[in-house]
Parts: sequence; structure tokens; C-alpha cells
Amino acid sequence: MENRTLYFGDNLEILKEKIPDEVFDLIYLDPPFNSNRNYNVIFKEGLMDSEAQIQAFEDSWHWTPETKKTFDYLVRKTNDGISNLMQALEKMIGNNDMLAYLTMMTVRLIELHRVLKKTGSLYLHCDPTASHYLKLVLDVIFGKDKFRNEIVWWYHDPSGTTLNKFKRKHDIIFFYTKSDDYIFNADAVRTPYTESTLKQGERGTISFGRPTKTHPLGRVCEDVWEIPIINSMSKERLGYPTQKPEMLLERVIRASSKEGDLILDPFCGCGTTVSVAERLDRKWVGIDITMLAINLIKKRMREQFEDKNIKINIDGLPKDLSGALALAKKDRFEFEYWALSLIDAMPAKSKSKENMRGADKGIDGTLAPITGVKNGNMQYGRILIQVKSGGVKRNDIATLKGDIEREKAIGGVFVTLEKPSKPMLEEAVLSGEYTVEFFKGEFPKVQILTIEELLHGKKLNLPLWSKEYHKKAKKVEIEKNKFQVGLGV
Repeated sequence: MENRTLYFGDNLEILKEKIPDEVFDLIYLDPPFNSNRNYNVIFKEGLMDSEAQIQAFEDSWHWTPETKKTFDYLVRKTNDGISNLMQALEKMIGNNDMLAYLTMMTVRLIELHRVLKKTGSLYLHCDPTASHYLKLVLDVIFGKDKFRNEIVWWYHDPSGTTLNKFKRKHDIIFFYTKSDDYIFNADAVRTPYTESTLKQGERGTISFGRPTKTHPLGRVCEDVWEIPIINSMSKERLGYPTQKPEMLLERVIRASSKEGDLILDPFCGCGTTVSVAERLDRKWVGIDITMLAINLIKKRMREQFEDKNIKINIDGLPKDLSGALALAKKDRFEFEYWALSLIDAMPAKSKSKENMRGADKGIDGTLAPITGVKNGNMQYGRILIQVKSGGVKRNDIATLKGDIEREKAIGGVFVTLEKPSKPMLEEAVLSGEYTVEFFKGEFPKVQILTIEELLHGKKLNLPLWSKEYHKKAKKVEIEKNKFQVGLGV
């Protein structure tokens, strides 16, 4: 297992199959909260589809045959503590969505406890939806004597109003350790004194019968953290749902690890944990089940640490045609995102798992090539992308041509897992060409590329394009001699 590794896939499968015992010094997880909401990635403003939003994940859990199978495993094949807890939860809340969520979390927390070093710490980020249940799960898996803190992350958020209850303005973070021998760097997370406290310290004021004494690094950090959320105008904001501020992760990482330690985030999202770990000279591993997240993290790390020229290892993506076939069979939704990533295309805003369950209709992605300049501003065209994992035919190209005309796009790309037929290739040639202001020559109106060709490095025949569909991550300034270029483990 290498440093700077992103695993694409279900974290339960990856933990069981690829992660050995007791390797991580610190685990931070910010799993879904069972909020019964759908969360969308919001892409950069200024595109043709300026309000483009793609569903990142559905935070809803359901009692299914697969959930029942996992629940039975926890009851019958773990230990008495977990078995008794799961049966008690079933009696108390029933076989419903909440029990499905707790089953999903329990089986993963067992694996996370296994891969944590004896000197390691775990921070579980949650909200009041299920925090009271999750603490019971953690007490059973880690031991109630290994509970260290219930941290309250308090934040000011002006959005939203409620008149029938108190407005919620905090999350919960549970801090557990695997043993009583663990790292805790109290001085690394001290917080500044207030002005009044500093003045009292200068005067040597007596407080509760004792002279006050100020520490040069500030006061010891308490279990209520006032850290601002990432507002809509923040340079840190990348448009990913549930993105947490770097300041929050910095406090966790500084408190419970040292330079060179290995950190895991099994619900990696947009990569805040791994970004802060990199900045603080820690090693890191991230896991996420969506291509949207993996692609965003790769881009974020490349932009933030461009001076370091770091090498990120991606595990779980197809490397050959058989791997692509396996992904398409397992999850056509993620296969399409992966195929789009091969050509750096933006997913279509209408895509969701719900509308992919029926017939394969519509546009799967877009590209935005530069077409000219008007009044000093770059002008962008639009190229439509269609991805097919099977059953291709000539009519698919005719349909793409119709989409190009309807959407007033300048061209289209057809990406196929199967080899195209001769009639398909002929239909594409008959589509003609287009031209753009900046480049001499003509570009094919419709191009067909196979997954196999893309895996072997074949490129699209396109004008230069530079329109980014994610917000650009803020570059991290690295001190000279603080790193080695291309450092690996």
C-alpha cells in the first residue's frame, strides 16, 4: 500500500481485501448522515450550462435483502457485544432505514478498528440524525473506556430559518482511541487567548485563588470548536456537497498525528483530509465510491501542490478492456463517469442514477473548446459526448447528429466499449467538419473512439480547450527544502 493512494470503490470491500491490520495512525471519517437528502456537485459558473449540478450521492438507506444479510452477519459471526447491540437496536427501532444505516456503519467501523494501529485515533464526524446510535456502536467496537471526547463543531450559518424548533448550528465529532497509549499533541492545537485574558496575564491577576499564567501558544483547546463553514464566496469552496473546512481537518490532524504518520479517510469526498495531510507532511490514503470524487481529488491535489509534482496512485480504475467491461457490468453509472474522465469531459447535468435505469437517452457529457474572442473575452463552443457500454448501431450516430443540431453544438464524440460497425464509421464521416477562429484546418463533426483506443492513449481531434468545469483549488505555497519532488513510499 503506497502513500498518496486513492481507492475507487466500496470502502468495505477495499478495507477487507486490500488493507492489512494496524497500518493507520489516524482515521477521520465524514460518512453520510442518513439525512434522506440527495447531494449534488455544483460545477463552476460560466459554462454553457451555468447551473450544472450532478448528483454525487443519495444519503438514504433502505432495508433490503443485502442489508438483512449484513445484519445477520453482525448478529451471528462477530462477537457478543456487537450481536447484542444489533439485536437491541432492531427491537428498539425496527427493520427500517435507520437500522439499515447503522448496519452499514457498524460493519465498516469494525474494519476501521482492525486497520487502526494500537497507538492510533479515530474521529467520526456525524450530526444529531444518528449520533446517539453511533456512539453506542463505537462504545461496543472500541470500548467505552476508549472514548476521549464528544467534540462540538459550532459554526455560524446565516442561511435558513425555522420557527418551530431551535435552529441547528453544530455537528458532532466522536474521538476514540484504540488503546490508552496514543498520540495527542495538545500544544499543536492551542487557541489564541482573548485580549482580556492576555491583559490579566500581564498584570498577574489572581483567578480562583491562583495567579493566571498565559502560555505563549495560547490556551488548551476545548471540546467546542468555533470554526466557520465554507461560505459560497470562499476560495476554498470547490462545489462538492458536504465539503468541510480545511481548518477543521487541520486541528484533527495536528492533534492526533505527527509528520510522516499515515492517515486514512474512507469517505474521501472532495479530498479535504488528504489535502491537509499532504500540506502537513503526513502520508495519506483516501477511498471513495464515486468517480466524481476521485476526479475532483486528482484535480484538487494537482492544482494545490503543483510545485511538488506529487504522484497519486489510483487503485480500482480499469486498466484494460476486461477491467472496463467489469466496471460497465457492475455499475453503468460509474462506467460512464470513468469514460468521460478519459477525455476530461464534464458530465451532463441531467445525469442521475434514477434516469439511467430506463432507456439510455440524452447527452452524457460535454466539452467546451475555445472558438474565438469577442470584445476581449474568450468564446467557447459546445461538444456533446455520448457513452455506450454495449449494443451500438448506426442509428446511435444519427441520434447524436440530431442532438448536435438541436443543442446548437459544434460537434459530438461517441465513446463506445464495443468496436463500431462500418456503417457507424461511414455515418460519422458523412457528418462533415467544422472550423474555429484560432486554428487552421477542419475538425470532424462527429468522432467515434473506443474505450480500448483511449486506454492506449488515442486523443480526440479537437481545438485547444481550457474551460474548467470545477472551481480551481487554491495553490498551497510550500517552503523550500520541505519536500522532495516525486517523493513516494
